[in-house]
Amino acid sequence: MTIQWYPGHMAKAKREMIEKIKWIDVVIELVDARIPLSSRNPLVDDISGGKPRLVILNKSDLADPEATAAWQAYWKAKGVDSLPVNSQTGEGAERITAAVRRLTAKRREKEEKRGMKPRADRALIVGIPNVGKSTLINRLAGRRIAKIGDRPGITKAQQWIKVGKTMELLDTPGILWPKFDDETVGLRLAATGAIKDEILDQQEVAVFLLRYLLRNAPEALAERYGLTDLDAALDDIVRLFDAIGRKRGAVMAGGGVDYDKTAEIIVRDFRGQKFGRLTLEWPPGSARD
Repeated sequence: MTIQWYPGHMAKAKREMIEKIKWIDVVIELVDARIPLSSRNPLVDDISGGKPRLVILNKSDLADPEATAAWQAYWKAKGVDSLPVNSQTGEGAERITAAVRRLTAKRREKEEKRGMKPRADRALIVGIPNVGKSTLINRLAGRRIAKIGDRPGITKAQQWIKVGKTMELLDTPGILWPKFDDETVGLRLAATGAIKDEILDQQEVAVFLLRYLLRNAPEALAERYGLTDLDAALDDIVRLFDAIGRKRGAVMAGGGVDYDKTAEIIVRDFRGQKFGRLTLEWPPGSARD
């Protein structure tokens, strides 16, 4: 499966970021704490130009806390700072400015030695669509500046935003890479709402989620839909679809299960945290990878 996803405004955003990177001190990269690698844009490595990086594990309230800790250890081993954040409530966001200050300490030392007047840190904030970037920016700025929506692609243009007296953020449109060839990456992105629901068939996304739940959270799956026999479900996903559809009243006029509606219910329940705090991918090489 190869999904093409490169609208014109995303191509323009990449060009503009490359042009402005010379003015940037730190790159703040937002990822979804439930899919930290799948929600990374590999183009950011090229765009950042070797600048210090701060990874924000956003939506950490939706992710497995054990997994989030494992991801922080993963980034630390790579020499990259990371912070778990809930941009909706602001939990963890108060530590971002201090983290950026630590990463820019050497620059300020050089400026002081030259007798230069201290200036605010300049940070480029990047992230794929619908990762919560606009919500976090508004939280940091203490006012509504960036547009917020529950669908990808809200931010359309770059803008500079002041955060207190010590930091300036360059906001950018969310960008995805031109294509992703790994089917699992596409399914993870679709499950968390990072790409529009029309891009991937919702039944395929629901099947992916059901298989993950059967292996990693069978109790939560059984409790949510009142299921008693999950042993055979891994080999007969249609049977599981039928059971969930009938439990939730997704039945067509002739008595058959409406699979499209059932798929919508499963995906919506995952996004609504009805199965608890789940992380869909763990660090490479970990016991849960």
